Amino acid sequence: MQDSFIHKGKRKQLLAKLRQKGISDEQVLEAMDQVPRHLFMDSGFLDHAYSDKAFPIAADQTISQPFTVAKQTELLRCAAGQKILEIGTGSGYQSAVLVALGVQLYTIERQNELFKKSSLLLKKMGFSPKKLIFGDGYKGYAEQAPYDGIIVTAGAPFVPMPLLAQLNIGGRLVIPLGEKDQIMTVFERVSEKKFDKSTHGPCKFVPLLADKN
Repeated sequence: MQDSFIHKGKRKQLLAKLRQKGISDEQVLEAMDQVPRHLFMDSGFLDHAYSDKAFPIAADQTISQPFTVAKQTELLRCAAGQKILEIGTGSGYQSAVLVALGVQLYTIERQNELFKKSSLLLKKMGFSPKKLIFGDGYKGYAEQAPYDGIIVTAGAPFVPMPLLAQLNIGGRLVIPLGEKDQIMTVFERVSEKKFDKSTHGPCKFVPLLADKN
């Protein structure tokens, strides 16, 4: 798939802006440098693919702002070989960044249109996760638990308890919490029953949807 010198140059410029905005994990930035964001976007937005902005995708969802992707990934503190669960595959862009970091990625998407599109695109680009699941993100994916980290890419009105239960001790859940606007929140499991909570500023995501039944 096409990734021109122009796109690569624009990606370098974007990464410089992310450093200026406080992203300091060079492994995260290197992973983002490997992922051509323009290939995850609709043709009408291609000229803006390396702007630090979110843009609409199918199913009334969005591809997250690059700073948000970088920040959430940085907060996850994941390392190559670790098992990570992503809630909300969406366009597949965040998934590709995580795969580029070398993690064993399991990712869940409940919108069938996005599930099919992302499955094909990630495979074609060589960023295939260990498994892409069509299902309800609120339930997590118990079949492969526990996870070293869980990242939620949509705004949740409350913390889904199954996600906390599916964390390894030492694992981190990165989740935007709130209704209309959210606060980026991290829960780190320090023992079987104890979690340390920290907050990392306001953010804005589409809502995390659950199955109706």
